[in-house]
Amino acid sequence: MIVYNMKTLTKVLLASVTVALIAIKWNTPTFNAESLRGARVLVTGASTGIGEQMAYHYARFGAQIVITARRENVLQQVAEKCLSMGAQKALYISADMSSDTDPERVVDFALDHLGGLDHLVLNHIGSSPFSMWEGDVEHLRWLMKVNFFSYAQMAWKALPSLEQSKGSLIVVSSLLGKMTIPFVAPYVSTKFALNGFFGTLVHELAMKSSNVSISTCTLGLIDTDSAMEKVKDISHVPAYPASEAALNIIKTGATRQRELFYPWFVYIVTLFRDFLPGARDYLIQMSYN
Repeated sequence: MIVYNMKTLTKVLLASVTVALIAIKWNTPTFNAESLRGARVLVTGASTGIGEQMAYHYARFGAQIVITARRENVLQQVAEKCLSMGAQKALYISADMSSDTDPERVVDFALDHLGGLDHLVLNHIGSSPFSMWEGDVEHLRWLMKVNFFSYAQMAWKALPSLEQSKGSLIVVSSLLGKMTIPFVAPYVSTKFALNGFFGTLVHELAMKSSNVSISTCTLGLIDTDSAMEKVKDISHVPAYPASEAALNIIKTGATRQRELFYPWFVYIVTLFRDFLPGARDYLIQMSYN
């Protein structure tokens, strides 16, 4: 009887997931690339990885772009490439997101040079070791400033302009903001904080009849250099292309969707997060051995 019930439950869950995925696909708005021509965009963490790829996609769509990261020389190269790819504007500003003032300074720069914002893409992350936590609270405090507090600062600073333009706020998060794995306790903490904060902000803006959309992007393992370096000797989880992830993020923000799950099966993982927790934890632990 127990086996029968478990099989029945599994079938019901799989059927529910299938219906949910079909419904999501059916109701996904159509992306119009022309909607981004001339759009005023600020992308953080844009010197490498997903942020860099987003800058190039926005450039192809003819947007006006401000990019930011810490390394000015790399930002200059990315901005020059964006101009060659069709960006109407491509400006850069170096900043340290652990600073108390730099996050707002970056938004002010974008507002001054673009005359407002249509899309704010929060994508930057601080470096964190891929290892068991050894009680380094100072690192955790620093990482929270970079990966969480600066996001809240920039969002609040940009909201008045986004209200005027009926713009979008795009938050790049992770599957690790919805479930836990070994070796990334500080990083996971910041992503859970992001999801909680911006999930709440969605409700509060709706209660105010706000014009601003918030899109939270839940990503699996992406093949950026930094991610691949950390997991090369430990994880057996497949990685997915940064350029494709970047394009999906942009489309999600442009069509004002509430959430993105990339790759698509990340959504299923989140549904099954609390299903058979013992088996779930065993599989997670074994995948890192």
